[in-house]
Amino acid sequence: MKDCCEKKKRWFQNKLLIILLFDLLLYSGGYFLPLLKPFQEPFRMYLRMIAWALAIGFLFGGLIDHFVPSEYISKILARPKKRTIFYASGLGLLMSACSHGILAIGMELHKKGASGPAVISFLLGSPWANLPVTILLLSLFKMKGLLIIASALFVSLTTGLFFLLLDRWGWIEKNKNASPIDESFSITSDVKKRWQGTKWSWQRLRSDTRGVFDGAIRLADMILWWILLGITIASLISSYVPSHFFHQYMGPTFVGLLITLAAATVIEVCSEGSAPLAFEIYRQTGSIGNTFVFLMGGFVTDYTEIGLLWTNLGRRTALWMMALTIPQVLFLGWIYNRLFI
Repeated sequence: MKDCCEKKKRWFQNKLLIILLFDLLLYSGGYFLPLLKPFQEPFRMYLRMIAWALAIGFLFGGLIDHFVPSEYISKILARPKKRTIFYASGLGLLMSACSHGILAIGMELHKKGASGPAVISFLLGSPWANLPVTILLLSLFKMKGLLIIASALFVSLTTGLFFLLLDRWGWIEKNKNASPIDESFSITSDVKKRWQGTKWSWQRLRSDTRGVFDGAIRLADMILWWILLGITIASLISSYVPSHFFHQYMGPTFVGLLITLAAATVIEVCSEGSAPLAFEIYRQTGSIGNTFVFLMGGFVTDYTEIGLLWTNLGRRTALWMMALTIPQVLFLGWIYNRLFI
């Protein structure tokens, strides 16, 4: 008897289908109900802005999924050294999953023996530096999207380096899954071996194309509904929440930053889904600082992430992660509001 998780999902269990039907009802309802008419314009705007970004992101995601072996990532992240933190943050660019997908990958890396500091740095850098979201942020925020990405990597690096000290002092839990690293394994040698052993043919090309396509589809199945959910919420906010609400409560003040952080904690959905919501805050307030706090703050206070860290890496690790990241996020948000407002 197959496990229940392996059974094919029924249509009403398909989250992507449900959100598509919901959006279709909202959008088409605008032609018949004046109350729903305001939803149409912002929804079309968001679709036009991110459609090309998603297509490119899914393509790169499929390429990475098919051609980058997980052994390479595990090899790099298993060493409890300073350079591992830089590797972990940099590898976020190669991770083409949403924040929830990144959590699953991070927990799997931890089970394979990756150091706690490396896992923390990896988790913090990935949601806002991976390829699909990088492209998405650039499409929404233009050059200021680079500032958000660079800031996320900065928080990832500084927090990871702090965690190295905490690990050295014994103030966080050790990874019980740690095992001796196979020093004989060389990524460079393995790449050469794979390249030399590759037999080029039309059949191989078709197989690789299929693999890339399947990887892109898996990625889309995992995150596209989050993106549509974010666009839907952002469009509803744009349509029905008065502009003065943003200016009054989520403006470029320190109190506004705290309110933005609290809002992000409550409504954070996924890195891809949060990006359109953050852009709506930016459109209404012109505050890149509040935008950054909403994006990064939502992830570092997400109960899913905190819960997974608490149960897998340890209670002290989860608490230290919040203690180190939240002040950095608020401080950077305050600095950006001072510089760009």
